[in-house]
Amino acid sequence: MTTPVDETRPRNEVPVRVVGAARFRIATPRGSGAVPVFLGGATERARIERVVIMLHGRLRDADAYLRTAERALQAASAAAESTLLVVPQFLATADVEHHALDADTLHWEWTSWMGGFDARGPCALSSFDVLDALIEHYARYPALRDIVIAGHSGGAQVAHRYAIVGCASSRVARVRHVIANPSSYVYFDASRPFPTSLPCDDVNDWKYGLARLPRYARANAGACDLEAHYARSDVTYLLGERDCDPLHPALDRTCAANAQGPHRLARGRAYYAYLLARHPRLIHRYHEVPGAGHSGEAMFVSDAGVRALFGDDVRLVRSVDADAGGASE
Repeated sequence: MTTPVDETRPRNEVPVRVVGAARFRIATPRGSGAVPVFLGGATERARIERVVIMLHGRLRDADAYLRTAERALQAASAAAESTLLVVPQFLATADVEHHALDADTLHWEWTSWMGGFDARGPCALSSFDVLDALIEHYARYPALRDIVIAGHSGGAQVAHRYAIVGCASSRVARVRHVIANPSSYVYFDASRPFPTSLPCDDVNDWKYGLARLPRYARANAGACDLEAHYARSDVTYLLGERDCDPLHPALDRTCAANAQGPHRLARGRAYYAYLLARHPRLIHRYHEVPGAGHSGEAMFVSDAGVRALFGDDVRLVRSVDADAGGASE
């Protein structure tokens, strides 16, 4: 039996309409739990060469992100029979209650999974622990050569921060990170491109800097140099040319975020310039998608998007019908 929905709440504080039918189960010394997942693309394990782990945005609408990933694959020259699409769903506590899900379903505060903070229950596991487990699982596939962690908006925040603190991922198959239109980034020092005149005590705190790290990040900060690890990671930034609304309803407008720029496009440009100044031989890739606003659909079903997801040798070869149910926030 589901609980009633309060439609007056913000969009991201309304229980999700659809929960993934499949479950990915995680067991660690800290405890165990399950995450709903949506799956698409290849079905024969022995033939899977690439796994794209697509991360949903703040609305937790993993079903919409699967549809977008499927349309990107349909539009690309990539081999569908060797590409698996996986969309884990980081549910809120209200989602579990509303859908009366099993007690072992991992659930977070509304947006804490974006920063890699620990779940509220059934045990204190991070969204980054989930990504570790997914990578470890798929790295065992016999033909695998490529794992992609991709996200748009809130999901891009997860992909970006995991690329910084997920040091364990470098020990398995090639892992690439695709970061599309996040609201904010992690800076490695106190400099900011748009310093504010107002007091901003948390500007260097996680998830904007490296102070006051959450549990998962603290553990890995002692294991490797986070900035050096990130600089040598395979990272692609995708920015929408029209994602420049300083009043966008899903934009982080806190003091710490505003110090990075007035809108997502400015913040992405400034962050890439910041990294280049610190690492002149930076191997990261950067693309602005013409005509694209804050839309995961527009970002990933583009030439730059399909190449970022499926490889540099892949091209956008056909158009696919756009759908209002595709990824947005």
